[in-house]
Amino acid sequence: MISVHLHGQRFQVRAAAIVLDAGHLLVHRAPGDAYWALPGGRVEVGEAASATVVREMREELGEAVECGPLVHVAENFFDLAGQRNHEIGFYFRAALDPCSSVLDKDRTHHGIESHLKLEFRWFALAELASINLRPTFLATSLLADPLVFSHAVQREYA
Repeated sequence: MISVHLHGQRFQVRAAAIVLDAGHLLVHRAPGDAYWALPGGRVEVGEAASATVVREMREELGEAVECGPLVHVAENFFDLAGQRNHEIGFYFRAALDPCSSVLDKDRTHHGIESHLKLEFRWFALAELASINLRPTFLATSLLADPLVFSHAVQREYA
């Protein structure tokens, strides 16, 4: 995974899924977290960020997703557990299989991240400002018609 400590800070590259369905957004959190985030994870060296979205959803939730277009790129500077972080985030539209049980918005879904039991929940878009969604720009940007950025993956070696 692309995560290094430099000059007293953690630098990481993360890719996340924007899964929208019927006016709701799928988010997750780890036990003890006071905030919600989009499902995803750190990009592996040599891995396209869109492939990270597919891999992380399979690993954390056991679900296949179709990764769609890149919607946001964010430079995120934040503190977490006393550690300064500089994160480059790629945020992609993604879709679950139409038959997925995770589309049930009336219950909490559970997944796994290493040894942690993750909580996945759906929130109405109108609720995003009240749930402590991180990074915070997502709470308003996801209410607007999203911009679509171009994204190229160039491989000069195998």
